[in-house]
Amino acid sequence: MSTLAALVTRGLTKRYKERTVVDHLDLRVPQGSVFGFLGRNGAGKTTTIRMALGLARPSGGSVEILGHDANGALAPGVVGYLPDVPGFRPWMRAGEVLAHAGRVAGLEGVALRRRTATLLDLAGLTGVDQPVGAYSRGMRQRLGLARALVSAPRLLIMDEPTSALDPVGRREVLDLIATLHGRTTVLLSTHLLDDAERVCDEVAVIDHGRLLLTGATADLVEGARATSVEVETVDDAAPLAGLLAHQPWAQEVESEGARLRLRTRDPQTAHRRLPGLLEAAGCGLVCLGSTRHGLEEVFLRAVGQAGPGEVDDARSSGTGAQARSAGPGEVDDAAVGGRVGHE
Repeated sequence: MSTLAALVTRGLTKRYKERTVVDHLDLRVPQGSVFGFLGRNGAGKTTTIRMALGLARPSGGSVEILGHDANGALAPGVVGYLPDVPGFRPWMRAGEVLAHAGRVAGLEGVALRRRTATLLDLAGLTGVDQPVGAYSRGMRQRLGLARALVSAPRLLIMDEPTSALDPVGRREVLDLIATLHGRTTVLLSTHLLDDAERVCDEVAVIDHGRLLLTGATADLVEGARATSVEVETVDDAAPLAGLLAHQPWAQEVESEGARLRLRTRDPQTAHRRLPGLLEAAGCGLVCLGSTRHGLEEVFLRAVGQAGPGEVDDARSSGTGAQARSAGPGEVDDAAVGGRVGHE
């Protein structure tokens, strides 16, 4: 992967009167990466995105896109943007939407027709003839992504693209994002940690406008993977909890009545040993389930260790929380469209 940066912030700060929303943020997004931008509600992600898009001026510091000041005049088509709820004229069809966006981006003739056909195919909308107003939410997101790609942007910024989708729609959009790896740089703002872990090469986590950590996703989750095992027994689970408390592979054990929750980094051993421990404890099994944690585990550490007024100086444990969706008046879709060259 290229070591060049598509987006860099240095000491980026944004204040609204007495409130600091982004606080000396240093961020580096490598070219060609799918970069996860994570943080809980109000963490400062949307404000950072607004400054990257040139819709808000920093109170301090700088943000650069491909080596150029984001508040300066970027060449048309350098940045693409997909909001969490892309807007379309409901009577238009997918091909018309993309053709219009292409003309705004300066395409015409054969180049426009080829780009439209390619993106319709990429979005899985070739041959779909109903108007956009009849689309499902997932189809609208895929069309919005295709529209953002019309100008072949070198940086694509996506704000919560899967937050309101059903499981099928989420999978389709994530698969589409995955195909962009190495073809363009993607900055993906999301609060869905499983999505980020699935498609992002690198992630950054911010809280209260400050960077908690950043790094390769695989490196961050290595050693932090854990599994929660939920057990329901016929009677009181306390005897089983007592036995589990002495097992080296059981990191945390909580029980209440007939329900027990075990947290472990060695789920294979847990699943092998639990039947024997249930029998030894005299606990009949009603049901057993498990949930794997990876990036979520990292996130909980980071946000838990860095509360208001604190920053994890080591920046070696933790990750993001919930992302902040754009509220009314925050990211104006039409204004962004004018800024980055689509409808």
